[in-house]
Amino acid sequence: MKKSISGITAGLLAFSLTACGKKSDSDTIKIAYLPITHSLAVLETADELAEKTGLQVELVKYGSWNELMDALNSGRVDGASVLIELAMKSKEQGIDLKAVALGHKDGNVIVTSENINSPEELKGKTIAIPHRQSSHNILLNDALSKAGLTTDDINITELAPTEMPSALAGGQIDGYCVAEPFGAKAISLNAGKVLFESAELWENSLCCGLVLTDKFIKENPENAKTFVNSYKQAGKNLTKEKALETAEKYLSQEKEVLELSLQWISYDNLDITEEDYNILTEKVKSYGLSENPPSYADFVKNDF
Repeated sequence: MKKSISGITAGLLAFSLTACGKKSDSDTIKIAYLPITHSLAVLETADELAEKTGLQVELVKYGSWNELMDALNSGRVDGASVLIELAMKSKEQGIDLKAVALGHKDGNVIVTSENINSPEELKGKTIAIPHRQSSHNILLNDALSKAGLTTDDINITELAPTEMPSALAGGQIDGYCVAEPFGAKAISLNAGKVLFESAELWENSLCCGLVLTDKFIKENPENAKTFVNSYKQAGKNLTKEKALETAEKYLSQEKEVLELSLQWISYDNLDITEEDYNILTEKVKSYGLSENPPSYADFVKNDF
């Protein structure tokens, strides 16, 4: 009997020491991202949280939106910095996600070959976007509408962001709209020029967002709150100088490319307002990205 009690006591002591000396799984949040300037707020948050709160952000890098969404939709990660339209589509299809903040504001450009000087001259041209469910598709539609054109008047192709600058330089495409810094990359290569900045077409446009799974929020409410509030503060801390420092740490691009890219983007207010979201949903429906996007109340969570 003494031996049995002794064994139980030792086991409890070992458990107690383990619990005190090692973080539980709930103190780690797995966030998927692509290596783009649109993800800088979450990259900055990962650095700051580990130092200030002990909450560990495990960054999981992907090479394409399809790979990232597969991980998010299947629950292999707790959240992601992702094209908000892709997350909206997943929500529409029954995946339990919440958009908790923006990734940035503005920060996109439409880049074209040097001989295109107006949206009217896009007619008949081949233009690349990263995904049909993207603000890049919306911005392209906005640009075409300025000239009384639609996507039926051009050839649209989907390409990986990394392939777009070289495709433009080689003449395989006539222009593109994609997450940064790949627009700036074409400018630095003298392969193209900026036809439109996103702010000229859709001021304060929504593009990437931070989303979390409902499961993570429900099971880890305090850590979710800490993460989201720290994320929004990290955005406010991303001055051009700090953003450049973070970009150079995480993104494999030349400094001059990053400096140009960061001229077009802001991170200082990452709240998703109902007004801005409703503008997005109208564009999503108008341009045929979705017939029934989720409502603000169903999809956006701001009450942390």
